[in-house]
Amino acid sequence: MLTEERYAAIIERLHQQGIVKLQELVDVLGASESTIRRDLIDLESRQMLKRIHGGAALMNEKTLEPGMEEKTSKNIQQKVTIARLAAQEIENGDCIYLDAGTTTLAMIPYIEAKEVTVVTNGLSHVEALVSKRIRSYLLGGMMKIHTKAVIGSIALQNMDNFRFDKCFLGTNGVDPEMGYTTPDPEEALIKRRAHQLSGKSYVLADSSKIGEITFAKLFELEEADLITEQMPEHWRAVIEQKTKIIEG
Repeated sequence: MLTEERYAAIIERLHQQGIVKLQELVDVLGASESTIRRDLIDLESRQMLKRIHGGAALMNEKTLEPGMEEKTSKNIQQKVTIARLAAQEIENGDCIYLDAGTTTLAMIPYIEAKEVTVVTNGLSHVEALVSKRIRSYLLGGMMKIHTKAVIGSIALQNMDNFRFDKCFLGTNGVDPEMGYTTPDPEEALIKRRAHQLSGKSYVLADSSKIGEITFAKLFELEEADLITEQMPEHWRAVIEQKTKIIEG
């Protein structure tokens, strides 16, 4: 198969599936792994795809993140169910980290535990926490206008001043092989560091995120409990092998 024919086949498969794995392309195209890797590097340089760990994704689907307003209007009932479940995991006196994001934001009205201290990188979260008279700290750093999340090296340094009993993190993808993923590598660094500083980690994801893979990896599934409104049955067995599922 000629190089341009392989390129066309790769792009066609991406448009059909949104994401392809390296081994899948090796099998389908009958080319060596090194050849496919070179193809993906070349196609990425042409801005036709984005390489991810173990494969490639369409740039406009897997590396772009919706804004806060768009996220808020999606899967509202699912988020409420997940938020209630997550808030029930908080105990009296806990020091917790709340990740920026609409699902973690939805937790705040349901926090009933007493003497809780919250650290967050979400601007909207601090406003909601203060209105509920919950002791809270906002990380310093660069504000990401699109999602109202604080990110960057200053935020990472600031985070090292804290230790958490629990952290509650959002994600854009949950995959048995690729783990938890999110589109923005800088947000991924913040989420990963919060996980490292926490005694217990929870990842909140509605069922539409199950089986999805986005650009930047957070960590493996087995490193956190997964909270979702309802696990799709065709994913249940393989996800349960990796992590505890808490569902509504």
